[in-house]
Amino acid sequence: MKRSSMHKAWIAVLGVWGGVVCAAPITFNTALPISQDEWILREQFVFMKSANDPTPMNRRMEVSGLMTMLGYGVTRDLAVFAVLPYMDRRLSMNMGGSDVSRSQAGFGDAMFLGRYTAYEDNAPGSTIRVAPFLGVKAPTGNDHASDRFGRLPPMLQPGSGSWDWQGGVVASYQSLDWGGDVQLAHQSNGKANGFRAGAITRLDLSVQRRLWPGTLSEGVPGFLYGGLEANLIHTAKDRVNGMGDPNSGGTTLFLTPTLQYVTRKWVLEAGIQIPISQHLNGTALKNNYILTTGFRLNF
Repeated sequence: MKRSSMHKAWIAVLGVWGGVVCAAPITFNTALPISQDEWILREQFVFMKSANDPTPMNRRMEVSGLMTMLGYGVTRDLAVFAVLPYMDRRLSMNMGGSDVSRSQAGFGDAMFLGRYTAYEDNAPGSTIRVAPFLGVKAPTGNDHASDRFGRLPPMLQPGSGSWDWQGGVVASYQSLDWGGDVQLAHQSNGKANGFRAGAITRLDLSVQRRLWPGTLSEGVPGFLYGGLEANLIHTAKDRVNGMGDPNSGGTTLFLTPTLQYVTRKWVLEAGIQIPISQHLNGTALKNNYILTTGFRLNF
């Protein structure tokens, strides 16, 4: 798993941009608004496993951590967000006939984003929103970590050491029974320590359907939604000392079944990203799955 996996996690946690009384995508953004002067806190536990190594080294990569996001509605159209991850990364492999593990845990790079509602169309019981967004990731995490073998590779560093930019547009539809979202996003990564992670371009789709209650009535404490999300993600090759890494980058298609229990003040959610197609370059390590579970609160 390359550092692009962390960028995917960044985008996933930002799915909090939906109103808390509605279901929203778990793996990407939504255009549904945050009310003016309202705060939203989202905590997501993420576990990623990559173990499909095409080489005799039998590499196994596991990443677990907590993504903390705080959002604020500046106006009815403008919202701003800050995200801070804490991750534990572990890479195991066969070297010289022995099994070797290298790992590192710590706070990663902080990300700051803004989103503006450029178009809205409201009708009784439904709404359509379109919103562009722009963000920057600052090099706040440690990018010089080492162990007994020496300096850790970029995929194990808590931070990247680079300034990275992300932008895109997302459109959302929400009714009393179901919702849908589509997003196009791009992330350009800076250079640090002779390394530049490959740029990421992605197209995301999501549909959420209310499973319970079947009929709306008074006195219902919450709503259970089921959803299905698709993420088509293309990652360019990493560059090391100006040269492209032939064993990095590629295109992956994920399908993600989701469940969300939604109340007026809080949401419980879970989803698992399953790669159904992976066309990676060279000996790049393939992903097995990404499990996400957590909650969000508004106040």
